[in-house]
Amino acid sequence: MTIPMVSLRDLRKDYRAGSDRVTALDGVTVDLPAGTFTAVMGPSGSGKSTLLHCAAGLDRPTSGEVVLDGVGLSRLDETGLALLRRERVGFVFQAFNLISSLTAGQNVGLPARLAGRRVEPADLDEALARVGLADRARHRPIELSGGQQQRVAIARALLNAPAVVFADEPTGSLDAHTSRQVLAMLRDLVDERGQTIVMVTHDPVAAAVADQVLLLADGRLIDRLDSASAESIATRMAAVEETC
Repeated sequence: MTIPMVSLRDLRKDYRAGSDRVTALDGVTVDLPAGTFTAVMGPSGSGKSTLLHCAAGLDRPTSGEVVLDGVGLSRLDETGLALLRRERVGFVFQAFNLISSLTAGQNVGLPARLAGRRVEPADLDEALARVGLADRARHRPIELSGGQQQRVAIARALLNAPAVVFADEPTGSLDAHTSRQVLAMLRDLVDERGQTIVMVTHDPVAAAVADQVLLLADGRLIDRLDSASAESIATRMAAVEETC
């Protein structure tokens, strides 16, 4: 059996909204296998971003347990969580979050340098080569297309060889053609390098690239689709939205 890279056990997350309590996650239990691509989908307010943040150690659940690469996150203090995120987790978001005054190579190495670690030029070159930008190391963001900027952000996430990459709508600001290129690259990272990727998306076409699709509604995991087509995902999502 494939060993889980991320295990969620009876995960619950409540928020206070004035005098009311809002439940964002309501007892989610699921294993995300190592070396696979998981997409997380659901209607607005279904809890998908909250699931991503709790799984990545960016937010603490109200109850339940997250185990990431064999480490139970509830046992870690804030310093321990920050260290785990730095060493074992990569993040990619819809906004590229690149520094306009820095080159692509400098942007890739920035988080490591801020953490006080020396970054070898060869490591930067390797990270950019992995995403097909070996010849763009000295280009600034304004000189790159949107898809190239997102590739720089992915290279930055991959620099320290993370156990898992969490991506929140990574193609949300890209056109259809560029989205397909970025998704194909993410797929290759899983197939060729054994990377584990967990991606939140609202797009059935993007989700169809994944090995499994988790469907959330009202904070609960209501379905899992394996190797599903975009059409079948869209049909299932439409049925979920009709009941919400």
